[in-house]
Amino acid sequence: MTSPITLPAVSSDTYLETTFAAQRLAFASNPMPPAAQRQQWLHSLREALLGDQQALIAAVDQDFAGRSADETLLAELLPCMQGIRHAQRHLQRWMRPARRRAGLAFQPASAKVVYQPLGVVGIMVPWNYPLFLAIGPLTCALAAGNRVMLKLSEAAPASAKTLKALLQRVFPDDLVSVVLGEVEVGQAFARLPFDHLLFTGATSVGRQVMQAAAHNLTPVTLELGGKSPAIVSASVPLATAAERIAFGKALNAGQTCVAPDYVLVPQERLNEFAHEYGKAMRRLYPRIAANPDYSAIINARQLQRLQHLLDDARGKGAQVLDLYAHEPRQGRRLPPHLLTHTDDSMQVMQDEIFGPLLPLVPYRKLDDALAYVNQRPRPLALYYFGYDRDEQQHVLQHSHSGGVCLNDTLVHVAQHDLPFGGVGPSGMGHYHGREGFLTFSKAKAVLAKQRFNAAKLIYPPYGKALQRLVYKLFIR
Repeated sequence: MTSPITLPAVSSDTYLETTFAAQRLAFASNPMPPAAQRQQWLHSLREALLGDQQALIAAVDQDFAGRSADETLLAELLPCMQGIRHAQRHLQRWMRPARRRAGLAFQPASAKVVYQPLGVVGIMVPWNYPLFLAIGPLTCALAAGNRVMLKLSEAAPASAKTLKALLQRVFPDDLVSVVLGEVEVGQAFARLPFDHLLFTGATSVGRQVMQAAAHNLTPVTLELGGKSPAIVSASVPLATAAERIAFGKALNAGQTCVAPDYVLVPQERLNEFAHEYGKAMRRLYPRIAANPDYSAIINARQLQRLQHLLDDARGKGAQVLDLYAHEPRQGRRLPPHLLTHTDDSMQVMQDEIFGPLLPLVPYRKLDDALAYVNQRPRPLALYYFGYDRDEQQHVLQHSHSGGVCLNDTLVHVAQHDLPFGGVGPSGMGHYHGREGFLTFSKAKAVLAKQRFNAAKLIYPPYGKALQRLVYKLFIR
């Protein structure tokens, strides 16, 4: 087994401050990069990712001590490539100034919105998708014309080192810089006076990042998480719903911020759903031990946390079903578990699970399920399984979440023409596609007048007949 990698320590903030100053200076010399230059940045990024994809897959696998190569391809490299292509395809249109209408009272004049790069952007990347959650926001920031500093996760050191080497080969440090280091380096990173800071990670850490950014009045985009519910309707085929929920829960062993965290099921369908979920899971993963398709838990600390959730739930009366109880445990591959008879006293119903444990919560009527969701912090995603269009609309209108998937899980995140972001405790702000371009741009209002100035007619001294006419025409 390969010995674990440790990231280099940073003894002071000097490196961060020096790099930040160099990027700010470079931005000042080229504050509005033309479309052709941005396209070249995106092209170079895409080619480098294509060329190094095997090394990246191997690095992620090393960090997890068992990460499915196909999951890295499907959930990381594929959306990275699609996001870059989407930005390249639409960049010219995104950059084009948007015409607006100047008010009649202020004519002759023209109005427009110019999308200007913000400057130096900071991106803080978590460990669960160390490629996609770095390259996705990096793509948006480069498309918007910014300089970028990335802080990669210390919990995925092999991925961080491999990605750093790739980006150093493609970009100069004053355009894209990668920062490695432990928690104290991340804290110093968040204190830099960025023009925008994007953080993806736990809600508790997000609060600290926002507090650090507030000192510099740095605007933030927070992509957090929370307990994303799935609601199964009274009429949807259970085999279909169970299979799609099983896929969303087991991808990356549930270590996904938009993974279904718990499922609300009609009371009379609860046992049947549990049966169909078990069948679906065993069809997707005939075995867990030594199965290269099923990913491991990232480290011993996270595995211990998940085991504590199971022990706490059992101790408080939950029924816990290990779907692979007949198999021996191997490494950090934690089998999928179903939990029933849970209640709010259990930690598994309070914290984001971030693993392959799935509580089932019975409900009587759809409005009861919605009330259950709405009494809790607003989630990053909500999943509804049911084909009735009126019920779908009812769920959309009577719930709040960062995003919604109807009759599927996770895949809304891979749609680059849709914004991605949370609401309330699950985050603030958006990125992906055009929304990402806008997040990392300043939409600058520009009103232009030329030689003739009709507004002069309403200059002081006040009380002229023309001024009274203007008031009569425009104040009503």
